[in-house]
Amino acid sequence: MQHSLEDLVDNALARHVSGRVVLVALSGGLDSCLLLNVTVPLARRRGIELRAIHVNHGLQAAARDFESHCRELCNALAVSLTVAQVQVELQGQGLEAAARDARYRAFAEHLSAGDHLWLAQHADDQAETFLLAALRGSGVRGLAGMPSRREWRGIQIERPWLIISRSTLTQEAARRGVTWCEDPTNEDLVFDRNYLRHRLMPPLRDRWSTAVESLARSAVWLQESDGLMTELAAIDLAAAGGDPGRLPLSTLMALSGPRRRLLIRHALERLGLPSPPAARLIELERQLAEAGADRLPAILWPGAEARIWRDHLHLLAPLSAVDPAWQTIWEGHAPLATPWGVYPFELRPPPEAATARLRVGLRRGGESLRLAGRGRRDLKRLLQEAGVPPWQRDRLPLVWFGEELVAVIGLVSAEGWCQTR
Repeated sequence: MQHSLEDLVDNALARHVSGRVVLVALSGGLDSCLLLNVTVPLARRRGIELRAIHVNHGLQAAARDFESHCRELCNALAVSLTVAQVQVELQGQGLEAAARDARYRAFAEHLSAGDHLWLAQHADDQAETFLLAALRGSGVRGLAGMPSRREWRGIQIERPWLIISRSTLTQEAARRGVTWCEDPTNEDLVFDRNYLRHRLMPPLRDRWSTAVESLARSAVWLQESDGLMTELAAIDLAAAGGDPGRLPLSTLMALSGPRRRLLIRHALERLGLPSPPAARLIELERQLAEAGADRLPAILWPGAEARIWRDHLHLLAPLSAVDPAWQTIWEGHAPLATPWGVYPFELRPPPEAATARLRVGLRRGGESLRLAGRGRRDLKRLLQEAGVPPWQRDRLPLVWFGEELVAVIGLVSAEGWCQTR
């Protein structure tokens, strides 16, 4: 079934929520300039507020020309334009990935939850994404490429033309007399996508005329498979107790290997943490199989870590280093700020200590706490009874009144002291 560009845009506008904004990401290139041209009259007909955003990465001299062209186009179409100047920080990744991260930071800054961000990516982009993922050895999620619609930080991201080829857009832009800027870096074969676009895609199309459409269609089928796998992982997570940060080993080891790995990746995604590289995931599975009551294995990878304790797999963000000598004075009022986080607790003293100045520090060993009805109890035993993981015990803020330990923030208070959140 053939879809016109206007039909695809109008269908996307029909899904729009009243009172929210549609923001077109305008690079100054052919695709986004055409998308804005086509969308303007259709949005006005529906009474939808339409704006544009241009992200200036400042990576090349031509960036000024892109920005100028976007301003001229938006002036001609009477569309409000936001220009975001960004700094691209490499931080161990490639230039393309760093520029993308900078763009999305700008999008997050200028859009509100519920707004729609439209991107002009098309079927050729999808086919290239599919092949790049395959060449990297990606799994189903990577091969599924770009979804036509997804939610990101409350923002609805849409790609109305993901099933349309670049050649169709080029023909339509020429017919409408749309002008755009050519990015000179698009010819630089140093970039993998450009190499794929100029050296590999042309012979593929020569041999298989529908190569782009077929690869893009495969990505759609993989998106469906990825969605089904996500549903299965959600079922398994519910069976595991629903806490993505704490998975019972009994549940994990009852699953097949692929299903167990799927659940772990799903739990990490729910926590906003990156999945482990293949080698780390293999090591994690080995540790799961060998975990015993007397072992506390930990598997670390960039951005996350996994620890096994008390018959559970704990998934968490990397723990920052803590100075064991850290101390501060506290008045007992919320919040309690520490170098590794803020604790929203208040500690109220008994009447005889109403003007107490409290000292907060970390566990050194040998501490004890006097509890109501239980007498003096060893802190180490209290932490074990409360199920506090070993890696958290030395970073719990302890509160002293003089030389007397009176509270462990977030856990327990001494007799006469009241801790509230």
